[in-house]
Amino acid sequence: MSDILIVDDEKDIRELIADILRDEGFQTRMAANSNECMDEINAREPALMILDIWLKDSKMDGIDILKTVKRDNPDVPVIIISGHGNIEIAVAAIKQGAYDFIEKPFNIDQLMVVIGRAMETARLRRENSTLKRRDIGSGEMIGEAAAFRRLREQLDKVTKSNGRVMLSGEPGSGKEMAARFIHQNSTRAAGPFVTVNSASIEPDRMEEVLFGRETLERGVEKGLLEQAHGGVIYFDEVAEMPPGTQSKILRVLTEQQFMRVGGADKVRVDLRVISSTTRDLTGMIRAGHFRQELYDRLNVVPIEVPALSERREDVPLLAHHFVRSFNETQGLPLREISDEAGALMQTMEWPGNIRQLRNVIERVLILGEGAGPIDARELPGQSAPAEEGRVVLGGALATLPLREARELFEREYLLTQINRFGGNISRTANFVGMERSALHRKLKTLGVVTSNKAGARVAHVEDDDEG
Repeated sequence: MSDILIVDDEKDIRELIADILRDEGFQTRMAANSNECMDEINAREPALMILDIWLKDSKMDGIDILKTVKRDNPDVPVIIISGHGNIEIAVAAIKQGAYDFIEKPFNIDQLMVVIGRAMETARLRRENSTLKRRDIGSGEMIGEAAAFRRLREQLDKVTKSNGRVMLSGEPGSGKEMAARFIHQNSTRAAGPFVTVNSASIEPDRMEEVLFGRETLERGVEKGLLEQAHGGVIYFDEVAEMPPGTQSKILRVLTEQQFMRVGGADKVRVDLRVISSTTRDLTGMIRAGHFRQELYDRLNVVPIEVPALSERREDVPLLAHHFVRSFNETQGLPLREISDEAGALMQTMEWPGNIRQLRNVIERVLILGEGAGPIDARELPGQSAPAEEGRVVLGGALATLPLREARELFEREYLLTQINRFGGNISRTANFVGMERSALHRKLKTLGVVTSNKAGARVAHVEDDDEG
């Protein structure tokens, strides 16, 4: 950023400073009084301000403007200049947050040195803030399955735009991870990523949390929208947003400005909005629980995040990733995952999706003994067989005649294996030890078919969906 706002009531000084800065490669804007100054700041936050402390025909003097800027735009460095300089004014300006104080008539070289230092300090502060935000909530995407590759392709297409994205999918499927991936690979990566947990905020506090508030006792308290200025605001489970707040968010999306609770001034923000839901928003609209206009604003680019059941090939890969992550962040054992454990995890049900898998790996690493490979018996609901070479029958299977039990077992076994290999019949045939043509005949006999879902082949019993 190189946009410098020059505020001085003397036209000659304004234009002199502007000409010198433009010669040095800076972009400049000028204001002659406090009203013009605030209009320029509200239109676009400058990289730096040069501010005269005495302004004729203004509602606010330089100190008042400085207080306002440091309250609403704390990252903007302000250099105070004055032709009536004294030590008391300089001290007052520094106490209110000015970067430096220069007395008129000033030396141009001195001014350029101070500007360079101020902008370097601001840059370092921004970089420090960015590093602090790079915590465990990163946007690293892990996967190789067809459904994951399709998701990644869609995310790659939206990263460089400012279009609003609506992520849908089951709980725990990785919607926030997808949102962070968009943010970290966008032109806003240096800006904040702020999450609004719509379901966890009390409805009567939602507006204060989002818009902030102003009180005599505590002054200005910035809300989440203001904290996300210049970056991304992520509405997690937007369906839980109260109806009254929905209309106000719609206005923010339209105008890119709002008023704090208890405040009188409008706050302008520059935001990209990403939202997510596990609910059927079109059904909620029909029932009168969600505003059609807000849905239309948020759902510019709809992207579905696949459930873990649609990308079972990725389960061992994700499990290995979580083992390494817990080793780095918590010092838990860096264990391998046995082939049997990996295969079993691919066949397990994961209603909590990636979040549930992550929790299972953490539990196994905490409770496990030794540093050897994770064994299938350590996974939830698994235990050692009663005798070597035996399989424990489920209650329903044990009550059936042999022919029916064999057919039921074969159907469930092949369904599990096909989905484990992402619908790839060749890989399934190789694993189960059958010729591909023989496997096709067996599947037809058992009524098992495959179809596309979220970009992947998924096996199911024909009667389930096509009966």
